[in-house]
Amino acid sequence: MTGNCYEEDVGGVLAATIRESDGDVYAVNLGREAMSDLVFRLHEVEDPPTVYLLVDWDEVTAAMNDFVVAGHAADLVAAEALDLRLLEDPPRASLFVSEVAVVSLVHARDGVGGLTATEEEFVADLWDRYADRWGSAEEYSLRTPPISAVRETLAADLGAGVLEDFDAILAELSTVTGDGEELDEVTLTLLAAARHGELLYEISKWGEDVGLASKATFSRSKSDLEDAGVVRTEKVPIDVGRPRLRLRLVDDLRGSSVPDLVSATRERLAARD
Repeated sequence: MTGNCYEEDVGGVLAATIRESDGDVYAVNLGREAMSDLVFRLHEVEDPPTVYLLVDWDEVTAAMNDFVVAGHAADLVAAEALDLRLLEDPPRASLFVSEVAVVSLVHARDGVGGLTATEEEFVADLWDRYADRWGSAEEYSLRTPPISAVRETLAADLGAGVLEDFDAILAELSTVTGDGEELDEVTLTLLAAARHGELLYEISKWGEDVGLASKATFSRSKSDLEDAGVVRTEKVPIDVGRPRLRLRLVDDLRGSSVPDLVSATRERLAARD
């Protein structure tokens, strides 16, 4: 990068940094929203380098608490386009460090500036410094499966209709955190399954196999939705063992559109609390 740049978000500055560098990039001391910008922009880059993300534990945990961000980040990690480690004693600034430039991020009201330094000795010193810190930094392990694996296996195991509703419900949510204001990934998956009358056993087995959540977590979330008056269950006899439970939406929600279903679920879960 030969000069300063000004972009809509941190992801735009990252893209400009990558365009001017043939190698990898250290992303240092990014906040929660900046990490989200970085993850989604990196997905748009054809043949991306590896971005080594050195960040504070609290900030990365807050960012990755959103299932959508974490799932896309996990895709990037699997593709070796992203790696995450924890940063102690962070610098005052947020930085992108490549082998040809150091870019300091400055946030303004309606965008992000990238203030660029290209002096060779300065850049080499920062590159070596963060390479050393990377080597001694603690790894940050994502607990969320890649979003591509979630979607592919959901369609394969439970059908294209469930995946279609899963995507539609996901599109209605600004975040997927289960923080009391938005639904979490287990709840939205159960809603998609209930719209198609799937068995709790099948959806919870899928969820555990793909690494989304345990069967016990699916069972607890199902009970919460039952108590809130969103879903009901029907017993389905099997040859051996206890009957399995088929998930259904309650009668007054069965014909609801996805936006109406999401809204009603939010309201009923909140009223239950």
